[in-house]
Amino acid sequence: MTSPSSSSSWLLLLLSCLALALLAADAEVHHHEFVVQETPVKRLCKTHNVITVNGQYPGPTLEVREGDTLVINVVNRAQYNVTIHWHGIRQMRTGWADGPEFVTQCPIRPGGSYKYRFTIEGQEGTLWWHAHSSWLRATVYGALIIRPRENKTYPFAKPSREVPVILGEWWDANPIDVIREAQRTGGAPNVSDAFTINGQPGDLYKCSQKETTAIPVKPGETALLRFINAALNHELFVTIAQHRMTVVATDASYTKPFTTSVLMVAPGQTTDVLVTMDQAPARYYVAARAYVSGQNVAFDNTTTTAVVEYDCGCASDFGPKIQPAFPSLPAFNDTAAAAAFAAGIKSPGRVRVHESVDEHLFFTVGLGLFNCEPGQLCAGPNNSTRFTASMNNVSFVFPRTDSLLHAHYFKTPGVFTTDFPAHPPVQFDYTAQNVSQALWQPVPATKLYPLRFGSVVQLVLQDTSIVTPENHPIHIHGYDFFILAEGFGNFDPEKDVDKFNYVVPPQRNTVAVPVNGWAVIQFVADNPGVWLMHCHLDVHITWGLAMAFLVEDGYGELQSLEPPPVDLPMC
Repeated sequence: MTSPSSSSSWLLLLLSCLALALLAADAEVHHHEFVVQETPVKRLCKTHNVITVNGQYPGPTLEVREGDTLVINVVNRAQYNVTIHWHGIRQMRTGWADGPEFVTQCPIRPGGSYKYRFTIEGQEGTLWWHAHSSWLRATVYGALIIRPRENKTYPFAKPSREVPVILGEWWDANPIDVIREAQRTGGAPNVSDAFTINGQPGDLYKCSQKETTAIPVKPGETALLRFINAALNHELFVTIAQHRMTVVATDASYTKPFTTSVLMVAPGQTTDVLVTMDQAPARYYVAARAYVSGQNVAFDNTTTTAVVEYDCGCASDFGPKIQPAFPSLPAFNDTAAAAAFAAGIKSPGRVRVHESVDEHLFFTVGLGLFNCEPGQLCAGPNNSTRFTASMNNVSFVFPRTDSLLHAHYFKTPGVFTTDFPAHPPVQFDYTAQNVSQALWQPVPATKLYPLRFGSVVQLVLQDTSIVTPENHPIHIHGYDFFILAEGFGNFDPEKDVDKFNYVVPPQRNTVAVPVNGWAVIQFVADNPGVWLMHCHLDVHITWGLAMAFLVEDGYGELQSLEPPPVDLPMC
């Protein structure tokens, strides 16, 4: 005879299976082909052959629903190695599809192909995809829009229209040549010549006005603008003339709505805003310019624009003859504006934050210098050094003979070690004006930090003033995290814990660590694999501002990394 308790268990199991079946029936599988190829593109009066996907710059927008599966066959017809990263996708157990070169896969060689396969679980909002090889993401990127499942709505009134607004960076040169020259000399790479919105520089640049991005709207409607910062090396302030923006999501996580006149979007970050078209029917600039926190750092001091164009439905045609209204932008070094924007982002309701932590980590992030070796070309400071960067005094070296994930899965020795330090090997006054030059030179190595499956990780990210303090956008692959607190100066574990937000901290995949300051983040290591954490200023990851977590398998198949696909590229 079956006991009541076992009957209840069977009933619960049956209901769970039915719920999963209904969810699966609601999901779709989307197949795409991405052909990576050289394409002539004219900007700033000149035509350059740049690397694109399917001949498009920016690349195609992918639109899916939560729960859907993407199968994207990437065919490399360019002359460079390439990988594609699906920025912000959790990749639960599918680390082979994450994309960073020599981390989760070897690159797709010219003439080769690789099929990325992954399911989007528990995420809604705006993400994006981009190349993760050298500086190819200067032109190889696009939006990835995740809408709610069928019969599910946004947590805000449905907007009249939705528009991806991708902020980019343009060089009047081959970006690969730019970074290769910097690597050859050890100096800083040339800064970009323009910023772009949806691939166009806008009215303020030469030979650009006719192609300026236009966003058509109607009076009274509310539009959802999905901002994505795809720029390589610049954080950006964004404003819209005479319009307020209500932030409703960041990095595909909903936020408590808050209204602002200026956004600060770091490379890798996305910000969704609702804008009500409540001004007189006319034309209004969307404008973006750099936020620069480093001292004596060269930067692109230009402003990109798009135009919000009201369609009043009336007989008069104000059209392009009417000069758009121009917004007020913060100064390029307005750290107060950047901090105020970050402070406004909170989760929409109470979240599960752990006060009991398994791994207390403290990572310094910042720049450094390698001393010149005899006969070496050195274009760093004093022409006797080469720029580098590090976390906890380790300048990350990417392997070349294997990927980290492949080496981990097959237990290949000699590719990496698992002794990345949990704390700085030397403690010092991290934000002092004159840090001892004995601390300026890091150790180049390929070190990973191991994490037990399910462990609660709390990580302090501390900027340093070595070479120059700077705001660093730090991105963790395969994970979202809660930002418990941010502040300036050196993190004080006794005093600053009082600032922790354990109730409604924002959830993100990229945190802009304040200049001369710190951020504390928390996540649960529930996704097995090897996951890169790096600065999303690409010049900094090139210099070694990166590390990787090795998250071990848990118990059983559902807590274990899937086997590698049969078409995984080999080195």
